Amino acid sequence: MDAVTPREVILCEVGPRDGFQYEEAVIPTDLKVEVVRGLAAAGLPRIQVASFVHPRKVPQMADAEEVVARLADVEGVTLSGLALNRKGVERARASGLRAVDISIATWDDHSLENAGMTVDEAVEQAAEMVATAREAGMEVQVGLQTVFGFRKPGDTPVERVVGLVKRFVRLGVDSISLADTTGMAGPVSIASRVEAVRRVAGDVPIVLHLHDTRGLGMANVYEGIRCGVDRFDTAFGGMGGCPFIRGAAGNVPTEDTVHLLASLGISTGVDIAGVANVTHRVADHLQKDLPGRMYRLFD
Repeated sequence: MDAVTPREVILCEVGPRDGFQYEEAVIPTDLKVEVVRGLAAAGLPRIQVASFVHPRKVPQMADAEEVVARLADVEGVTLSGLALNRKGVERARASGLRAVDISIATWDDHSLENAGMTVDEAVEQAAEMVATAREAGMEVQVGLQTVFGFRKPGDTPVERVVGLVKRFVRLGVDSISLADTTGMAGPVSIASRVEAVRRVAGDVPIVLHLHDTRGLGMANVYEGIRCGVDRFDTAFGGMGGCPFIRGAAGNVPTEDTVHLLASLGISTGVDIAGVANVTHRVADHLQKDLPGRMYRLFD
């Protein structure tokens, strides 16, 4: 492996947000709270617990404030929420969260569908969102969507991605997330885009948010590791998916990622069996198998 390979990797569990909001069947608030507590007990250091969006658009997240309130006693874990506009940031702040993930599109079509505004409008608003979160003393991550392709692999101009990263680094964000929203990344594009972003990100950590749509999820994690990335978003059981790709698989599974990293001698502090127990609980509730592999080895 390359000399830049990290010895420790931080995983952010996004299943309670990215995974749950993709499901049509209602996930009860009690189960959401149980899941987050189980993931925290399994050693996940960061958990994205909800998105603060309009309940008509994402009914699954209508109980965001209640979920956060019932997790107030969880210690030693960074709990965060996703926001797409300033109101979302204000709701996250009012809920008591100390970390917010601001997500913006890199294509107008996607931005208009997801947030009802163009990319330029979203970027201007995101700058205000960063300022609002900073004033509240919140940790701020800015995530860029479809970094590795929107309609086809590589069609998102790297110059656009780099320009957006430059802008938000200047605003003083705590981390930058590069999302493979449509699952079009491959090891070559992971390497080239991470390198391009690293040149302008400086000391700001880069996070990879990868999907397993075309079966390259673990290969892309491995390439990210080779490029020195030490923070990844994962979802228990591989929950989630992409609305643009029919039948698309979800996020890279937490259990599978931990197993891969352990095989490379890289520590995460995450107990696979503990995460697998959570996955089985949710799979039983949904009455279906989830895409991940490793959780199936634990009963």
